[in-house]
Amino acid sequence: MRKIILSLAIATVLISCNNNNEDDTQLTVAPSTYTFERNGITTVSFSGQTTRIEMGEEFVSALSDNTQTTASLSGKFAHSEGESNFSDADLNASDKSIRSKTAASTDFYSANTSDASLIKSQFDSWIAAQVSEVYPNWNVDAVSGTAGKIQEAGGGSTRYVNAKGLEYNQVINKGLIGGLMVDQILNNYLSPAVLDAGDNVANNDADVLDGDNNYTTMEHKWDEAFGYLYGLEADVTLPVLGADSFLNKYLDRVEGDADFTGIAADIYDAFKLGRAAIVNKDYTTRDEQAAIIKEKISEIIGIRAVYYLQQGKANLGSDYASAFHDLSEGLGFVYSLQFTRKPNSTEPYLTKSEVDGFMSTLQAGNGFWDVTSTTLDDISNTIASKFNFTVTQAGS
Repeated sequence: MRKIILSLAIATVLISCNNNNEDDTQLTVAPSTYTFERNGITTVSFSGQTTRIEMGEEFVSALSDNTQTTASLSGKFAHSEGESNFSDADLNASDKSIRSKTAASTDFYSANTSDASLIKSQFDSWIAAQVSEVYPNWNVDAVSGTAGKIQEAGGGSTRYVNAKGLEYNQVINKGLIGGLMVDQILNNYLSPAVLDAGDNVANNDADVLDGDNNYTTMEHKWDEAFGYLYGLEADVTLPVLGADSFLNKYLDRVEGDADFTGIAADIYDAFKLGRAAIVNKDYTTRDEQAAIIKEKISEIIGIRAVYYLQQGKANLGSDYASAFHDLSEGLGFVYSLQFTRKPNSTEPYLTKSEVDGFMSTLQAGNGFWDVTSTTLDDISNTIASKFNFTVTQAGS
C-alpha cells in the first residue's frame, strides 16, 4: 500500500460568503488532516459506514466459497439484527445491512422506488445464480454455454464463471461500489437535501448538537459520506488506501496510474475543506467541495470501467480466464456508472437506461465467449466521452 501524497501546505484557504448573512465574509481554513474536535473531543463519527464495509468484505469473500447457500449469502447481504450471518459477533449484533442502503439515496431513489427495487433484485438474482449455476459446476471445465472453472494461462488463478463467462462474485463486488458506496456518498450524504434537512442549518449555525453526541447533524452527515470511502483506514489523518475491497481500493488503483495521480489528494482535500466549511457555517464552500468530490469519485468508476473492458479485450482469444475476469470486473463497474453524479446537476454521468443497454450488449448470446473487440471499444469510447479522460488514458 502507498501513502497518499498530501498537500505540503498546512492549510488551504478559501473565502466565500456565509449563506446566512451575505454581508459577512467567512474565512474557511482546512486543517492538514481530517481532524475535527469540540472541547478537545473528536466530532468525527462514521461507525455505521465501517460496519457496512466490514459486512461487505465478508459477503464478497463468501461468494467464492461453494459451500455457501442462497440463504447464507443473502443473510450476509440483507442482515437482520441478531442473526448469525457473520463470523464477527459485533456484525451479527448490528442493526445495519448492505441491502438496505443499496440504491437507497435520497436524491436518486426516495422518489424512484421502482428502480431501487429493480437494482436490489438484481443483486439478489446474482447471488442466487452464483449458487444455482456456478457452485454445482465447481469442478467442471467451463466452455461456451456451460458454467464451470477456467484457469488463467501459465498456471494462473482459476476463475469460476457462469455459462456466459461471467464471474458473479466480481460483478457483485464492483456493482456494490456504485450501488452502496458511491450512491450513499454522492447522492445521499453530500446532498443538500440531506445536509440541510429539517433544522440542520439552524442547528449547525447555533452549534446545537445531535442528542448526546459531540457533533451537529450536518457535521455527522458529512462524516458518514467520508466513512464510505475511508471507513476501514487505520488512521484517517493519514490514509494509505487499499484498505478495503471497495471504493478505497480502486481510488488507490486510479491514483497509481500516472495519468490520474493526484486524484486521491483532490478527494481528501475536498472532504477536509468541506467539513471545515460546515464548522465555519460556510455552506457555499461546503457545496463547492461536494461538487469536487462528486466529479472525482465518479471518475474513479468511469476510469475503472474502461480499464477493465480494455484489459479484457487484450486477452480475448488467447487467455479466456484472464479476459473473463477483467470483463466481469468491468461489467460491475459499468453497472456502477448509473450511481455516479455530475457535479452541480441532478443527473448521473450515464443513465440507468444506458447502463442497462451496455449490460445487455455484453451478455448477449454466449456473453464473453462471443464479445468482440469492436463492441468493447464502442462501449469504452461511449463511457470515456462522458468524462474528461480518454480510452487510452484509462485503458492502460
